[in-house]
Formats: sequence, C-alpha cells, structure tokens
Amino acid sequence: MTSTGLSTDVTTTAKGRVLISGASIAGPALAYWLRRSGFEVTVVEKAGALRAGGYPIDIRGTATEVVRRMGILPQLRDAHIDSRRFTFLNADGSELTALDPRAVAGGVEGQDLEVRRGDLAANLYARVRDDVEFLFDDSIDTLDQSGEGVDVTFHSGQQRTFDLVVGADGMHSHTRESLFGPEERFHRYLGYCFALFTMPNTLGLSRELMLWNTPGKAAALYAVGDGDELHAFLTFHRPEPPFDALRNPDAQRNLVATVFAGEGWEVPGIVNAMRDADDLFFDTAGQIRMPHWSSGRVALVGDAAYAPSFLTGQGSSLALVGAYMLAHALATNRDHTAAFAAYERDVREFVAMNQALVDNGAATLFPTTVQALEQRNTMLRDLVTMPSAPARPAHSALTLPEFGSARP
Repeated sequence: MTSTGLSTDVTTTAKGRVLISGASIAGPALAYWLRRSGFEVTVVEKAGALRAGGYPIDIRGTATEVVRRMGILPQLRDAHIDSRRFTFLNADGSELTALDPRAVAGGVEGQDLEVRRGDLAANLYARVRDDVEFLFDDSIDTLDQSGEGVDVTFHSGQQRTFDLVVGADGMHSHTRESLFGPEERFHRYLGYCFALFTMPNTLGLSRELMLWNTPGKAAALYAVGDGDELHAFLTFHRPEPPFDALRNPDAQRNLVATVFAGEGWEVPGIVNAMRDADDLFFDTAGQIRMPHWSSGRVALVGDAAYAPSFLTGQGSSLALVGAYMLAHALATNRDHTAAFAAYERDVREFVAMNQALVDNGAATLFPTTVQALEQRNTMLRDLVTMPSAPARPAHSALTLPEFGSARP
C-alpha cells in the first residue's frame, strides 16, 4: 500500500527518507512521530496484512502519555479489557485465592490500560496509513551503508535507498542480526519456555484469568470478554533453551505435551487444544540486552533493541516510549549520529529499570521450587485485602520531552 495524501497536521517538507522494518507496535508509533517531524517514511512488513488478535498487552505509565499525545487514548480506553478477577489454583485445581488483577500486576486504576495487541496495532495503523507508505508481504534482504545513505534490497527484489533504516522487527529481529550478528550474542535466557494459543471457552469464563501452578510449571486460561474463546498459556522451567524445538512446530507440541503429561486440573484438555490450535506461538522467555542500539545509519527500537520479556509486562510500553524518544532525537538533532547517541542516553536507564522487573514477575507467576511456590502463595494470601498493588516506579520513570508539532 502506498500513501495517497498527507493530513493537514503533518509537516510536508521531508527531512529525510526513513525505512522502518516492522508494522506491529514500535514501527507504526515511530512512523507517526517521524511524519509529524517532516520525515518521509516507509514501513515494510513481512506479513501480508496487519495482524489482528493476539494476547492482551499492557500500556502503563509513560507509555500512556505517548498514546494520549498520539490522540488514540479514547479508542484504547474503549478497548480496555477491564479484567475483574485473577484466580490462583493449587496443583489439584482447588482455589488458592482470587484477587483483583491490579493487586498482582500493580498499576494505576483508571489510567493504565490492557488491550488486545491487535486493537493497539489497528489504532496505531489508523493514525499513519494515509501519511506513510506501507509495503506488506515484503522484508529487507540486505543493507549496504557504503554510500551516502542505506541501499536496501527487499525480498521482492525491489532496490531503494534511504537516509536511515530502523529495525522494529521484534525480539528475533532480522535487522539486528544482519547488522550486529547472531541473536545469541544479545539474548538473555530467563529459564522458561511458553506456548500461547486460543481454545474454546468450555468453562464459561468471563473477564478473568485462572492460573494453575506446580513447581516449574504453569497453565493459564484468560477470558478477555464474555465470548466463546480463551487465550491459553502453558509455561515451564527449563535450564537450557530447547533450540531443536524453536523452529519446529511438531517438536514444540510434543515437548509441551511431554512436560505436562499426567498433570491435573484442566491441563489435559488445554494440551489437547494446543495440538489442534492453528495459532500456536512457542518461544523462550528472554531479554535482549545490547551495548549499542545503532550502527551507522541503522538503529533499533522496541523488542529488537531491548525486549524486556513478557514477565515484566512492559514490552509494548517500552516499544511506545522508545519510538517516541527515537523520533524526538531525530527531530531535534542535526545529524543521525548525534540523534542516535541522544536516544540511547535518554532511554537506556528507563529500559534497565523495566527489564529489572523480570525477577519479581517470574517469582510471582512461575516459582520453580516447592519452597518458592509456598512463599509465593503466602504472599498472595496477604494480597487479598489489597485492592491494588502500588504502581511500579519503573513504569513512569521517564518524563517525555515535548514535540513541537504534537497536539496537546
């Protein structure tokens, strides 16, 4: 798709041509702010269309201000899931305790948001589709920085030159690999594997999450509304990542089924649903930690640069804030070298604080020993009287600079 016109609030004098790889969260958010600053932007996405659905994600703290400044906060409030109960279960399926979800995750009632990933992506896309060129069903094959810009060869065979390229293509970023080397150099494995998929809501759950635990294993069912579909989640502790299964869906299904064989509650039915699921997503829990987020005229943003892992609940928030800060740096610095340096200087501490949340997240949701599980359960019982946990300071640890052309 190619843009057909510019909206009246966008500067039309191009500061430069920027290619963004990835049309999920960070990519369209960055595209919006770059266009507001006068850049000519192209987004390439290997999928054939915008991805709908997806597991629920959180928007908290500083990221809430980003979406407010983008003008999509009202739409996201309308899409807010508003889960009402988080039930923890014992190994036999009996109820351990039921809590307000905010008592576990922390946050600010009435401000923080939880939405379907597809709802956030659709709202971001709607803000830029008329001002930005989108190339779906394509991807970057090679990058050459030997000239005055970046010569890009696409998988489709098309060749074009851009002033800058930004990789917003996720934790397993091809842009990062082509520029900095294999993912293993930057991946911090956190000791867990997980499988996500949807299944029928045979339990009649409504706006709630149920989490079953035994040491080193967990199964969750999440009803984001009152419909007939559940988000299912299976995770287990594994000291070393199962590299042989990461690119083999059959091996993934067999591995998960073997790990959870003979377990109680609804686990056998969840495993059977996983075998039939056509939307299975299997991966390891990990973080991306890099000494630098740019090289020459190419930079990284979001999960490609600093994935915090789902255990922090901050992946989408970091993507939104990082996109804003990168665009601001490019808009306010004379050249890309200074801009990329400013981006890293201003964002790195915020990233580090949010990546550090992983330890609390893992301890609360997925204890790996009998003793750790008992300690976790004692803590949960104490939370029953609390309507919500205190907001995490890391969520709001960065104050956004003003964009001169942004609407209030």
